[in-house]
Amino acid sequence: MSAKPTVVVTGIGMVTSIGAGRHAFWNALLAGTCGFAPVKSFDTSAYSVHLGAEIQNFKAEDYVRTLDVNSIGRSSQLAIAAARLALADASLDLTEVDLEHAGVCGGTTSGEPQFIERFDDHYVHDELRKVGQEFITGYPCHVVPCHVAMELGFSGETMMIPTACAAGNYAIAHASDLLRAKKASVMLAGGADSFSRITYTGFARLGAIAPEVCQPFDRNRKGMVPGEGAAMLLLELKDHAIARGARIYCEVAGYGLSCDAHHMTAAHPQGEGAARAIRMALDQSGIAPEEVDYISAHGTGTPTNDRLETIAVKNTFKKQAYKIPISSIKSMLGHTMGAASAIEAAVCALAITEGHIPPTVNWKEQDPECDLDYVPNVARKHNVRIAMNNAYAFGGNNSSLIFRARAV
Repeated sequence: MSAKPTVVVTGIGMVTSIGAGRHAFWNALLAGTCGFAPVKSFDTSAYSVHLGAEIQNFKAEDYVRTLDVNSIGRSSQLAIAAARLALADASLDLTEVDLEHAGVCGGTTSGEPQFIERFDDHYVHDELRKVGQEFITGYPCHVVPCHVAMELGFSGETMMIPTACAAGNYAIAHASDLLRAKKASVMLAGGADSFSRITYTGFARLGAIAPEVCQPFDRNRKGMVPGEGAAMLLLELKDHAIARGARIYCEVAGYGLSCDAHHMTAAHPQGEGAARAIRMALDQSGIAPEEVDYISAHGTGTPTNDRLETIAVKNTFKKQAYKIPISSIKSMLGHTMGAASAIEAAVCALAITEGHIPPTVNWKEQDPECDLDYVPNVARKHNVRIAMNNAYAFGGNNSSLIFRARAV
């Protein structure tokens, strides 16, 4: 049996609260920069928490050149920006691309929530007569990757996978499958979510938002900080990338997906689904646990998530768990929902390429139940050949994605 085709990452683009584009983002991340500030996009005076990770001074018109920038939602704008940054980073000339075999696979939690927020406001004030067709055409989450494809002229498979906070990993996994099956020549894969009053309210009511700072894996952690952002990775087959002289960040070695089917919002109490996704990713990649050099954690900063993620890592890696550096970038740019694991996937690719891993900032005191190496507060120089990206979501969605340094 012939070896399956190798999928590689050749372009990275992201828009976050700590920076846009590979260089600005990576430098800010290694410096431990935090993107937290009081929420500006809506009034939080009725809430007990007020912190968010919004993207300031984003100018959609700098990136949206084909579509009417005012006719699309903010998530679409962020996704298009990330896509253009990824294409530029990959030095991909679209005039030389078979656009019929160029696709987009996205992930999200809320799609374009501002449209339904506006609908709700009209409903509460008995103003439904003001609701027009833009609600139907603008709100459904599938419009985000469609807008990216329309903006770029891509006419290959376009799909949205709305598996919430694990969605970016799912999107990259599906896009990789399409490439290996020769159903696409290039794929943009990632995730996008804009800051949402609906999402913020939900997490606030759950008591999951940190009042002052996000402290993943710290003994005194009090919750996550909602954020927004987008990331896109340009994926192509290795032979295709080499033929066009592309720089290759790393290979997509494999993935594992599972569902707890345990509870709407709570993970399995022994982290069973998360552990199963990790094992599946290792098995599909043909990688032994002791070969993993870095784990990008889901690491939300909530008491339950961090404890269960630690359990899942220990259950699968055994004694090796204590030797693998693990960090959570949500300590700096907040929880960007459907964009989170896409941004974190980009971090894995950069860690492999740059030989550094970002820190978990705001870590002060060890939790006896979270006793692994979380790279506290300071970035670390580290030779990373294999990186794992873990992401978990409401509904029991679990995902692990493995990246490997390019084989010589």
